[in-house]
Amino acid sequence: MLKETLNYKAVLYASLMVAAMWVGFLLQNLGWFDGCSGAIIPLNPYGLKGIFFSPFLHGSLEHIFGNSVPIFVLIFLLIQFYPFIAKKVFFLGWFVTALLVWLLPPVDIFTGEVDQVCIIGASGIVYTLAFFLFFSGVFRWNMKLLTVSLVVALYYGSLIWGVMPEELFSRLEVPSRISWQSHLSGAIVGMMMAFMFRKSGEKNVRFIWEYPNYYSEKDDKLWQDYKENHPDDFLDLPYKKKDDIWDHLDEIRKK
Repeated sequence: MLKETLNYKAVLYASLMVAAMWVGFLLQNLGWFDGCSGAIIPLNPYGLKGIFFSPFLHGSLEHIFGNSVPIFVLIFLLIQFYPFIAKKVFFLGWFVTALLVWLLPPVDIFTGEVDQVCIIGASGIVYTLAFFLFFSGVFRWNMKLLTVSLVVALYYGSLIWGVMPEELFSRLEVPSRISWQSHLSGAIVGMMMAFMFRKSGEKNVRFIWEYPNYYSEKDDKLWQDYKENHPDDFLDLPYKKKDDIWDHLDEIRKK
């Protein structure tokens, strides 16, 4: 039963992405990526290569641990329930989100000051997939995919706070190292793709007998034959207790 329902490619590709992130983190700590090398640097041509490399780089063990589990879960859900469009959603979401981050330099919303920063991490992809999975189920109004939406909302609903600048909630003495621009970009791209691909892939199946005024001569004949060959099933019995019904049917059979 598990073999018939589980898409093993979903497990494989999710594992490969997480493994690639850890390899990148290892190379980073071995000195292969110094400073802002491989990071997204907003509006800086040198930082464009971060569109491709930044998801594999992280600032600390806490950072990569925080991204590894959601990346695995969300990629698994994407491939398991949206196999026909999973590649498009993943790669298009990744690159469009990263490009949007490159176009949105970190700005202090109170002072208007623009900081030159280096942005690394896979949180943009996390937000893209989470928002796609949630809104795709809502837009399609498919019960199975709505269940996926509810699972995402249950476990990752708190992500919604990450799309807002932290200075809205408190004045930080130490500047935050969290790129809310990545989160916001991922959320926007995820919602847009959920709407764009709402008619792609699996659709709601409506069986012919679910349509109004459905009639089948073959089904009607089978029904009439059944009533003719099993008259006991259609007796209008005055008995209320199940045992009395069975006793009455036994008496009829004995006659």
